[in-house]
Amino acid sequence: MRRWLTLALLAAGPVLVVGVFFVLPVSGMVSRGFFADGAFDPGGVLEVLTRPRVARVAWFTVWSAAVATAVAVVLGLPAAFVLHRLALPGRRIVRAALLVPFVLPTVVVGVAFRLLLGEGGPLGFLGLDGTPVAIVAGLVFFNVAVVVRAVGAAWESLDTRPAEAAAALGAAPAQVWWTVTLPALRPAIVGAASVVFLFCATAFGIVLTLGGVHYATIETEIYLLTTTLFDLQAAAALSVLQIVVVVVLLGLAARLRSTPDATAGRTTARPRRVRSGDLPAIAVTVLVLVAVAAPIATLVVGSFRADDAWSLANYRALTGVGSNQALLAPVTDALVTSLRTAVDATWMALLMGLSVAVLVTRRSQTRTERRARGLLDGFFMLPLGVSAVTLGFGFLITLDQPPVDLRSSPLLVPIAQALVALPLVVRTLVPVLAGVDDRQRQAAASLGASPFRAMLTVDLPAAWKPLLAASGFAFAASLGEFGATSFLARDEHPTVPVVIFRLIGHPGELNYGMALAASVVLATATAVVMLAVERLRVPSVGAF
Repeated sequence: MRRWLTLALLAAGPVLVVGVFFVLPVSGMVSRGFFADGAFDPGGVLEVLTRPRVARVAWFTVWSAAVATAVAVVLGLPAAFVLHRLALPGRRIVRAALLVPFVLPTVVVGVAFRLLLGEGGPLGFLGLDGTPVAIVAGLVFFNVAVVVRAVGAAWESLDTRPAEAAAALGAAPAQVWWTVTLPALRPAIVGAASVVFLFCATAFGIVLTLGGVHYATIETEIYLLTTTLFDLQAAAALSVLQIVVVVVLLGLAARLRSTPDATAGRTTARPRRVRSGDLPAIAVTVLVLVAVAAPIATLVVGSFRADDAWSLANYRALTGVGSNQALLAPVTDALVTSLRTAVDATWMALLMGLSVAVLVTRRSQTRTERRARGLLDGFFMLPLGVSAVTLGFGFLITLDQPPVDLRSSPLLVPIAQALVALPLVVRTLVPVLAGVDDRQRQAAASLGASPFRAMLTVDLPAAWKPLLAASGFAFAASLGEFGATSFLARDEHPTVPVVIFRLIGHPGELNYGMALAASVVLATATAVVMLAVERLRVPSVGAF
């Protein structure tokens, strides 16, 4: 009984927060699809889902996410091998550089690709601007780091003796790969692919920026229906469809994570020297680096061009509001708002994430207790894939009446961003806390230490670096969050991603130049944070 009481007390706070600020808004949004004028109307949902445009949007969502996932896996596997298994100078810096796109604000990625592929851009002659190819390229750019980190971490822990034995028996390198290495890595590959598909299917800023009005996914269609057409029932119906798909994918990813594999219980293998057979993989890795660097380099170069000359005018203009009063507040003020919001969102996400990580990693004594902890783990992962647009609009339509009337509260945006960052924090801390030997806690308890004292003396020494890394992930995710923030940020206090989207939506060379400069500032901030996280050498997105 005492164990169940402790479990309930640990879970009470995070469950209450997620219940009020996630389940309630999402439920409110979903109910709009099933209830019209106060009456239960499931036929309205069916009518929306049978519309020809909805079918086209759903199909585009599925095939673009599938293609982007396949390309990310094909490019990510060689890069994972090179950066995690070969002894190359500077590979830690390269790994950090590849992680930067994953935490870049999606609006920044969209602006960078438009500048690269648009008319007058370095690749403008290809005519890819505003095409599905551009959208897929943006999704691959954003998610290839997931494959590199997840598969690379598994590859580092892979037992090399079976492959060496197969080679000693005369197997060619290709045979060793297909018969030994690939089966051992399959759980990590499939798990990474599942997460990448989930991220691609729920992408918002990239598709909104690169697709315009011609191409839409379920995520951007929900945004269009709520902000432009005011068709709340149709938006809610699409939210229902997306939530069902997301829950299925999260369940699949959870099963894949729990699949035993050959890396379990192994220590990290030392990188080996480069051989001649590694050259194709190195060439693919160089191609990935060039593909990642090209949009960012184009963005940086473009931000220093004004009136066909090199200039800092775009950066100096950040203290203004753009041409034709495009903004209500200068970009510099928006940067201060973003930093303050990110600090608030970070401590909120850390407080909840640490509680959840402790909750789900403590040793279970019965099958029922283990199931309860597993259900709680899945419950707290739901914000990972549920539409940020759905969450943001759900805040507006549900948190507007006492006792939770928060529509005018300055805490609304950081709360929403903390929920978005919560799965990143949990998945960074859980593997570390789960690896702590429970016998050490029992020994501390037998010596008279309270549970809190045992946590300080046993868990904290192992978890302080992951805690710092989780802070970096939460901070970077908050800086770049756009989906929910686009609904919740007040016009006089916008965040930088919201400002960038407004600037590119207003005509004028000055506005576009300011958008480029603001994008570089925001990208630099996230890159610095992630380089600091990489120095801590802890698992990141690979933990998913």
